[in-house]
Amino acid sequence: MTGAFLYGNFIKEAKSSDVRRSIKSHRNSCSLTETSFFSSRRHMTRLPSITPQRHVFTPEATAEQRATSKTSEENKEILSKNDQIVEGPKEVESQQDLFQVEELYVPLEKREETLREAEKLVKVTLSELDLQWLHVLADGWAAPLQGFMKEDEFLQSLHFSTLKLKDGTVVNQSIPIVLPITNEDKERIGNEQNVALCLPELPSRPVAILRNIEIYHHHKEERCARTFGITDPRHPYTSIIYESGDWLIGGKLEVLERIKYNDGLDKYRYSPRQLREEFRRREADAVFVFQLRNPIHNGHALLMNSCREKLLKKGFKKPLLLVHQIGGKVKDDDVPLDVRITQNEAILEEGILDPDNTIIGIFPSPMIYAGPKEVQWHAKARMNAGCKFYIVGRDPAGMKHPGTNRDMYDPWHGKKVLMMAPGLEKLEILPFQVAAYNVKSRRMEFFDSSRPEDFLFISGTKMRKYASDGEEPPHGFMGKKAWEVLAAYYRNKRNE
Repeated sequence: MTGAFLYGNFIKEAKSSDVRRSIKSHRNSCSLTETSFFSSRRHMTRLPSITPQRHVFTPEATAEQRATSKTSEENKEILSKNDQIVEGPKEVESQQDLFQVEELYVPLEKREETLREAEKLVKVTLSELDLQWLHVLADGWAAPLQGFMKEDEFLQSLHFSTLKLKDGTVVNQSIPIVLPITNEDKERIGNEQNVALCLPELPSRPVAILRNIEIYHHHKEERCARTFGITDPRHPYTSIIYESGDWLIGGKLEVLERIKYNDGLDKYRYSPRQLREEFRRREADAVFVFQLRNPIHNGHALLMNSCREKLLKKGFKKPLLLVHQIGGKVKDDDVPLDVRITQNEAILEEGILDPDNTIIGIFPSPMIYAGPKEVQWHAKARMNAGCKFYIVGRDPAGMKHPGTNRDMYDPWHGKKVLMMAPGLEKLEILPFQVAAYNVKSRRMEFFDSSRPEDFLFISGTKMRKYASDGEEPPHGFMGKKAWEVLAAYYRNKRNE
């Protein structure tokens, strides 16, 4: 493992005014408690409000941070009574015992026959978003779900965040995965039992058959209220729901071929089975996941490297990091996927993360910004890929309310919900400390509340502003090559 971070050669110093503002904003909100590194929901009654997911405190969020910091002493006492540390490699169980990961692709020997059948069926054209969800289902990320949800499955997911299997097993499925259709589609389908699903750009080319279908009413407001906690159409995903068809169609999927995007990034789109094979090939005895939809800065890297070191101290011999970028639809102001992947590769090239112990992958799911509901989906999907440890912090899968610009969800509820979620009992949560920029050492370090004047908190918004304005961040905030990737994207954007 690389022993030191290579930060690049930025010469711009942190502004003293930024330091003063940072100190003023965070002096009373960043009292951190010492915690056990591993938190298992089996051994906790409450989860501490400790450290934010984004590893930096933004000045705009200090009201929530101050509110959550009030419980730090209470949480410290709870932890001392209830936390039990994972005892090392002997605790890791095969995720095959938890979920049977079944891919939904037609066997090669039956592909031509199934394609001929599909060409004769009534055809439904998928949207780009629908195709992403089909990819999720086909690869087995949502196993044991075998297709777009029928009404019973939809209602269970919507209201209970789980599915009950025929044998009585309860599995987590907090996000409904459904396929909307229009009135015209419904009329064309009529009484047919099977339909062909076609590519967005080639509406006559079937990509899958949906069998034994059920069509039911799409109660859009109910779906939004139960999934997001709001019905505001300005939310980036509720707007998609409101604009979609008035009916939902469910059934069992048979997908004709693997989903390819031909964008130069397909090699990163490992399926759960492919990831399991890669984990075995590398002889990993622990896999920990860091999901993100942003570029990686040195604070992220500090956290990931710290998690690996602590896993080693617990007795694991070959812990492996999966850096998993969201590959589906994201908000318009998020950095595009190809830029994020190129930037992540630059992080490995510079040695900021160890390439021998890191996999960069793409998770095909769209981002729906549903906070605690969505973070369960993210965790369950990674368990299907054989991952045991999940890094989570402040406000996972959250966003600002489109009407008030405040956090839509309590910033710590995502972490707490993961500790209690049914069907996720085998998941181990990795809590972490917040990282900030040390203006004296000129690098990212874990924040020390005893000397707040030494730290500058650089939010994701501020990072993007540096890049969009053509400025360089403080030396040591991000690797030189990695920053140039991000800066070049915004430079080209300004020149468009």
